[in-house]
Amino acid sequence: MPDTTRGVAARAVDVWKSYGSGDAAVTALAGVSVEFEREHFTAIMGPSGSGKSTLMHCLAGLDDVTDGEVWIGDTKVTGLNDKGLTELRRDQVGFVFQQFNLLPTLTAEENITLPLAIGGRKVDRAWFDTVIDTVGLRDRLTHRPTQLSGGQQQRVACARALVSRPEVVFADEPTGNLDSKSGAEVLGFLQKSAREFGQTIVMVTHDPNAASYADRVIFLADGKIVNEILDPTADAVLETMKHLDTAVGVS
Repeated sequence: MPDTTRGVAARAVDVWKSYGSGDAAVTALAGVSVEFEREHFTAIMGPSGSGKSTLMHCLAGLDDVTDGEVWIGDTKVTGLNDKGLTELRRDQVGFVFQQFNLLPTLTAEENITLPLAIGGRKVDRAWFDTVIDTVGLRDRLTHRPTQLSGGQQQRVACARALVSRPEVVFADEPTGNLDSKSGAEVLGFLQKSAREFGQTIVMVTHDPNAASYADRVIFLADGKIVNEILDPTADAVLETMKHLDTAVGVS
């Protein structure tokens, strides 16, 4: 069970997000309030169109909220100017996307250390070595993305997200393009990052098995948080999703 004494890495306070205006307006988030505890791995799930990706984008400062507040650690994201958002995403947030987003001309090591280079920060070699050995990339550091398998590329992306020790890592369907074995390796690494290295992970996924690696799963439907499970199993997540689908009329 989450230990709130460790503090909160990210939180949304009565967040609303609408697209369009007038009769064409679509409400993606409808008064969402949620906290993500430090050093925990949380999965966000829900039917298609439930608002799960929108919530992640708002939390990460990739999208503005219509109303409410978003915080990363002690930083109020809501209302930050472009410079402030750039610094937040560079220094306090890590990202892992379904598309690996690696630069093809850089080696694995250069891709991993890129956020530090952009921010003018030195690499903590001890932490770098820990991350590299954990993701099993020691013998792939000089390879470019085209010389790596999909699973290896995603592990490079995970290492890149963690090497700067961000306040929180957001992972958006990180196993969506991977086979089951590679996906399990990436999920195991994210789980280990939270449990052994004290990293905070927030992952959007549609896969009950992927969600079972998390410490906690929150469920969205129609832009609202409607349920959560602690210490989830794949079966428990699947059963909860079935009821959500029925509740919102999804076949």
